[in-house]
Amino acid sequence: MRNTLIIGAGGVGNVVAFKCAMNKESFGNITLASRTKSKCDEIAKNIKEKVGVEIATAAVDADNTQEVIDLIKKTGADIVINVALPYQDLTIMDACSATGTAYLDTANYEHPDTAKFEYKKQWERDEDFRKAGTMALLGSGFDPGVTNVFCAYAQKHYFDEIETIDILDCNAGDHGYPFATNFNPEINLREVSAKGRYWQEGEWIETEPMEIKQVWDYPEIGPRDSYLLYHEEMESLVKHIKGLKRIRFFMTFGESYLTHMRCLENVGMLGIEPIEHKGQKIIPIEFLKTLLPDPATLGPRTKGKTNIGIVATGYKNGEKKTIYIYQVSDHEKCYQEVLSQAVSYTTGVPAMIGAKLMLDKIWWKEGVYNMEQFDPDPFMEELNKQGLPWQIKELKSPDELRVDI
Repeated sequence: MRNTLIIGAGGVGNVVAFKCAMNKESFGNITLASRTKSKCDEIAKNIKEKVGVEIATAAVDADNTQEVIDLIKKTGADIVINVALPYQDLTIMDACSATGTAYLDTANYEHPDTAKFEYKKQWERDEDFRKAGTMALLGSGFDPGVTNVFCAYAQKHYFDEIETIDILDCNAGDHGYPFATNFNPEINLREVSAKGRYWQEGEWIETEPMEIKQVWDYPEIGPRDSYLLYHEEMESLVKHIKGLKRIRFFMTFGESYLTHMRCLENVGMLGIEPIEHKGQKIIPIEFLKTLLPDPATLGPRTKGKTNIGIVATGYKNGEKKTIYIYQVSDHEKCYQEVLSQAVSYTTGVPAMIGAKLMLDKIWWKEGVYNMEQFDPDPFMEELNKQGLPWQIKELKSPDELRVDI
C-alpha cells in the first residue's frame, strides 16, 4: 500500500489531509506532520469523525533536513506533500532527493530574511532529483497551480499562439474582522507590500506596490478593485507558453484592508529585520502575526465567494481570439465539506490532485517541474471531480471584463 506524508497543519494542510483521506484508494496510509503535533491530532480527529478514515500524526521540524529524512524513512513515504512555510521548501526538497521520495509543494521558496520569492534555488535541484530517480512538482496550489494548468489547457485546445495572459484572483469573502489575512499573515503581507512586476516583450517591468489598479467584473461576484502584483507562476509561464508577449497578475483588495496594511507598514510592523524591544530581539512582522487572527480559524466566520481564473488572448488558425477560464468557490460550502474556508480549499484540493496524478504516474518525469509542463487534461478532469468545477467563456476582447475603461 502507498504511504503519503503531509507536512504542514495550517488551513491548507487541513484541506489536503481531508481530501487525501477522501481519496484513500490513491493515497493509502496517510501521515500528517507539523512542528505542533496537537494541530495534527485535531485535524485527524475531525477527519475520523467526518470521513471515517484514520490518519497518523507526527511531530517534525521542517527546518531540519535530517528530521524530515528520518520521518520519511519511518513512514515509508512514497510522496511528501509540502504545505508548510515557503521558507522550508529547500530543506524538505533536500530530504526528498536524499531518500528518492517524490515531492510536491504549493508555493515557491522564500528566504526568511529577504522579501523575495523565486524558483531559482528549486530549479537548481533538478539534477538532484534526476539522480535520485524521482520527481518534484512545484506550485500545485491554485495560483500558482491551477492558473498554470488553465494556461496550458488554453494553449493546447484554444490557441496556436498565446500573446497575453491576465491572471485574476478575487476573494469576496467576509470574515467579520476589521483586518485579517486569508493565509499565513507573514507570507501574505510580505507578498502584498512588495513591489509589483509584470512581464512584457521579454523583460520584467517593476511597479510600486499597488500602483496599478483596474476594476474587473467577476462572474457571480461583480466589480472589484484589482491591483497588479508580482506572483510566482509568471516566472515559469514566461518560459513555457509559446509566443507570450505579456503576462500580468491582479488580486482584489478592499479599501479597509489596504488602509490597515498601509498603516501597519508606515509604523514598521511589516519589517522583517530584528529590532530591540525591552532588551529582546523581535521581528515586527512575526510579532504582528501573533496578534492577527489565525487564518485556520476563519472558516466558520467566512461568507461569500472566490473567483480565480485567466484571460488569454492569441491566435487560432490566423484569427485573434480571447478566452476566460475561471473557477468560483463558496466559502460556506467549503467549510461544510472540510472545515476550511475557500482560500485554503482552493489551494489544498489542487495539491491533492497533483499528488494523486504523480502517485498514479499520470504526471511523472524525473526531475523538477512546474505545472504547465504536463498534459493539462487529467488535472482539469480531476478539478471537476474533486470540488473545483471550472468554466470557460469566449470574450469579445481581453478588456471585456473591465469596467474602468
